[in-house]
Amino acid sequence: MQKIFIIDDDKDICLLLSKFLTKNGYEASFTHTADDALQTLRTDRFDLILCDYKLPNVEGVELLQKIKILDRNVSVIIITGYSDVRTAVETLKHGACDYVTKPLYPDEILVTIKEALKKATPPSEPIKTSKPKKTTSKFVVGVSEQSKSVSQQIALIAPTEMSVIITGETGTGKEFVANAIHHQSNRADGPFVAIDCGAIPKELAGSELFGHVKGSFTGALKDKQGSFEMANGGTLFLDEIGNLSYDNQVKLLRVLQERKIRRIGSNSDIPIDVRVLAATNENLKLAIRENRFREDIYHRINEFKIELAPLRDRPDDVALFASHFLAMANAQLNKDVAGFDTEAMDVLKGYGWYGNLRELSNVIKRAVLLCPGEYITVKQLPEEIMYPMEVEEMQDEAVPVAIGAPDLKVASGLAERQVIINALKKSGYNKTKAAKLLNIDRKTLYNKLKAFDITI
Repeated sequence: MQKIFIIDDDKDICLLLSKFLTKNGYEASFTHTADDALQTLRTDRFDLILCDYKLPNVEGVELLQKIKILDRNVSVIIITGYSDVRTAVETLKHGACDYVTKPLYPDEILVTIKEALKKATPPSEPIKTSKPKKTTSKFVVGVSEQSKSVSQQIALIAPTEMSVIITGETGTGKEFVANAIHHQSNRADGPFVAIDCGAIPKELAGSELFGHVKGSFTGALKDKQGSFEMANGGTLFLDEIGNLSYDNQVKLLRVLQERKIRRIGSNSDIPIDVRVLAATNENLKLAIRENRFREDIYHRINEFKIELAPLRDRPDDVALFASHFLAMANAQLNKDVAGFDTEAMDVLKGYGWYGNLRELSNVIKRAVLLCPGEYITVKQLPEEIMYPMEVEEMQDEAVPVAIGAPDLKVASGLAERQVIINALKKSGYNKTKAAKLLNIDRKTLYNKLKAFDITI
């Protein structure tokens, strides 16, 4: 029986999730604080962790990093309020496999859990896939000018042996591009190995990349191939390469120069034939100036660069990808939704998509789950998608303006909701203090939290 660990300071959510998961054949347990969670993880192992993004005195990225140090192979799904989606997306580059937004829908979270467990890799093994050479139908290529340009660059660079660096925000499809390059290359019959440099602790990165021999360090119970050996004859994709420690950058440079690797604890070199593709959402030139990334490695991997535009800069692609995610959600949820009505599609095209394709995928999946008829309407879209609030340039004290709100009542409600959220942030999410700041009693605050669907 697979074990799931729930970390959330909301006791009701923990109880409900625990009962629901147990009913569906999982062994579920929970805790309410980060300290208790870390203590549990020191003595027990789980197949998957559901972790609230905001816990008392700690936020998602910090806790996720600590979890990954204790158990780097465990799958972690972040639970977040929709207003924190852009921040929660950042957890993905630190090792989270997915996120879900509140309110939680049982069918949706069950599908997300099953997908995460299905994708989970065996201990100490990077992701390894091998697909047929002809994969045109497997990939969705956008219709915007930016997407067409990227497609042309892929076709141009794929047949060569040049190293490629792929840049772009989280969720823009960097691994998709790496896959496309591999499958259009002369190495398509060889392995494609992907490793997330940001998801592994720096002290283990050397072993993941280059392998080790038995007894070379505590816990090295047998010889292990590294990612370079596994990718021999094929392609190695180094995602978030900017997160490699300086020591491991030195080792990587030697491999790129000499095309040989040496397992940790070994005295012999192993020749390798690997094409290296790298990706980052970081400005590596800035990292070089700050002495966080080696310039010589940058020039080695940057023989060709492909830059991916965020989804908000290519709205022509939204309809195509929305239809693709609709088909995926229909299959996952056993639904038969035909498409979107005109108003819903206009809303999707007008939203900023700060989480890019992953955020779009999650929104479509939820809409399919909620859709009672043949077409998705605006009723199935989150309020934040329908009335996006421009908050990037405002301070917490400022009241955001609802763009496109249909009437004064809706705009007033959105403004009131944001004032309540600001008060909660100022009070450290203490409801009593927040009520005092708002000059209302606790009962009124609880009623408003429920009315505005604010979960903390």
